[in-house]
Amino acid sequence: MMELKKSPDGGWGWVIVLVSFITQFLCYGSPLAVGVLYIEWLDAFGEGKGKTAWVGSLASGVGLLASLGCGLLYTATVTITCQYFDSRRGLALGLISTGSSVGLFIYAALQRMLIEFYGLDGCLLIVGALALNILACGSLMRPLQPSACPLPEKTAPENIPDRYSIYNEKEKNLEENINILDKSYTCEETCKSPLAPAGWKQESLHHKTPTTADTKEPETYRKKVAEQTYFCKQLAKRKWQLYKNYCGETLALFKNRVFSALFIAILLFDIGGFPPSLLMEDVARSSNVKEEEFFMPLISIIGIMTTVGKLLLGILADFKWINTLYLYVVTLLIMGLALCAIPFAKSYVTLAILSAILGFFTGNWSIFPYVTTKTVGIEKLAHAYGILMFFAGLGNSLGPPIVGWFYDWTQTYDIAFYFSGFCVLLGGLILLLAALPTWDLCKKPLPKPAPTTFLYKVASNV
Repeated sequence: MMELKKSPDGGWGWVIVLVSFITQFLCYGSPLAVGVLYIEWLDAFGEGKGKTAWVGSLASGVGLLASLGCGLLYTATVTITCQYFDSRRGLALGLISTGSSVGLFIYAALQRMLIEFYGLDGCLLIVGALALNILACGSLMRPLQPSACPLPEKTAPENIPDRYSIYNEKEKNLEENINILDKSYTCEETCKSPLAPAGWKQESLHHKTPTTADTKEPETYRKKVAEQTYFCKQLAKRKWQLYKNYCGETLALFKNRVFSALFIAILLFDIGGFPPSLLMEDVARSSNVKEEEFFMPLISIIGIMTTVGKLLLGILADFKWINTLYLYVVTLLIMGLALCAIPFAKSYVTLAILSAILGFFTGNWSIFPYVTTKTVGIEKLAHAYGILMFFAGLGNSLGPPIVGWFYDWTQTYDIAFYFSGFCVLLGGLILLLAALPTWDLCKKPLPKPAPTTFLYKVASNV
């Protein structure tokens, strides 16, 4: 397996942290602050909350070009940061992940101002133009090279060693391909039979006898075609083998009990935990909270507290006496309880407190890559994290429409947020059960009992 250089824990790594912060700021600021746009879409389209929520959820989930780019950027920033940091990994991940939270806070106010001056369409155009600055950030990201291994030179197809082919049958395949071509030429000659039209015979009589140069050209052409055919076949076999290896590695990941529980937990967490950032403003409006009472937009409170949570949780993850997996489970359980409490909030102050709690524990995104690394190892981080982020995006896409449909069905958000809280609590409990050390104790073989010794006393004849 390819080993990377030792993590420098500094140096160019701090440049990586800075550009990753800016990347997440520009990439996720607007999608996370989509709750501001959600109210505008409700008024503009006049559709139900469930159908309209699809727009915001797809912007932060899967299915649109923008969300595909965001998913690739997030995985890239997290993976390269984990490569550059080891002992300070929690702090570094906390710093870069605050970019999305700061973006949420700033974009919430910025998008409102842009809508007032330029309308909804103008706002989206300006936000898209700002996102182009991500290109400059990407140019500064330099992944660590394998230790003591220079960059490999590109090898010509004809110089590829036979050991890289699936079957060592180069000469055999070349001969077979040439024979096939010879047969095709023979078939063409046999087609010129007496049954062929008269015009063909007359034309063939006027042909000159082929010279040596003419006969060499078809042979060279046939050999080139045979070589290219062989190369394509070997390339297809190698690609198929890579695909099989990838599927095998993915299956091996899911055999890891904690990773499988982590996959379920992140899916349920995003189904239940993402709707507040999209729907909290509409929750306040549905609870008849007056706009005069709004000291600060609820979505901005979520953004500020998410920043604080990411930093503090990231710092806590670096302490050796703290189990990051259990820390992540605690954040899920508390967040699930806070979601279940939203239906009881009928004032701005209560909603603001719950928004702050939700925002702080949503900061567990800073320790999620840390937990993934501890579960599968740094070598498999990119593969495992890509799988987890796919299901996280799927949860982002499904959560808000489900909550919106509950509202359209019941005309209240109560059942919707009970459902959201239940999903997050269930994910936390599943992960907790999978992480319990009792599973490892059950696998340990029981100690063999010591052999029983019997003492026999010889009876005396007297």
